[in-house]
Amino acid sequence: MMKGIIFNIQKFSLHDGPGIRTTVFFKGCPLKCKWCSNPESQFTSIQILHDQIKCQHCLQCIHTCKNNALSLKNDMIEIDNSKCMGCLECVHACPFQALSFEGEYKSIKEIVETCMQDYDFYEESQGGITISGGEGMSQPAFLKQLVTELKQHHLHVAIETTGYIEPKLFKELAPMFDLLLFDCKHYDSKRHFIGTGVYNEMIIENLTWATKKGLNILVRIPVIPEFNCTLQDAKGFCQLFNDIGIKKVQLLPFHQFGEKKYNLLHRPYTLKNKKALYKEDLKDYQQVFINSHIDCFF
Repeated sequence: MMKGIIFNIQKFSLHDGPGIRTTVFFKGCPLKCKWCSNPESQFTSIQILHDQIKCQHCLQCIHTCKNNALSLKNDMIEIDNSKCMGCLECVHACPFQALSFEGEYKSIKEIVETCMQDYDFYEESQGGITISGGEGMSQPAFLKQLVTELKQHHLHVAIETTGYIEPKLFKELAPMFDLLLFDCKHYDSKRHFIGTGVYNEMIIENLTWATKKGLNILVRIPVIPEFNCTLQDAKGFCQLFNDIGIKKVQLLPFHQFGEKKYNLLHRPYTLKNKKALYKEDLKDYQQVFINSHIDCFF
């Protein structure tokens, strides 16, 4: 039975599409956005997290690991993901619960059964299921089977995507969804690379194709300090969207919700000292879109 790697299934989601939804978070993402609020989603395998505050340096985890994936360096437990087999023996061996993990292999049947538990809420609110990530299309074969099964139950299915998918594969998968929540990080390819680690030509190609095909798309812009938050940036987005034919955009103001996860992963967080943005901070930014005849909201 085919299984996919998931790092969360969140019920009663209200911001991932219309109505009350269940959001299924796929693990794995080709982008490495500096502001990512789910950094645990980027790696494609089961991942061990270490809480330095809880750790008492008993070294039980190191002694337990048969693959020598754990070591003590600079008074911290380090995890080598290239050696980790995801057996979780170190997590279970820690007497202080300083180790946890992200990622679990689940079958389509398991996911569908969980989603169907809230079927009545979907019906009453006109909600459904949202595939998220990471990148929602990062496990294409599993995704295709899962969506096919969900559709057998007449569920509205949306997907959150970066659009960074091989166009041939995108054209196969995108039409399966009732709604594409399509993130756009930057209109300029070089700037896009600085913030995400990839260029944006393939993203724009896929967005253009989906728009011309008349798919139901909601473009969303995560507005990030010192990356894409100026009025000039807003004008750059508007020019791109008007060229493509995008008529609706949602702004997602920068927040710091994922900061603690970077500490648990022992990864640097380069936006640590940046202030969160709020709707009031982006009124002029929003107005640029409205003046360009694009419906722009939060």
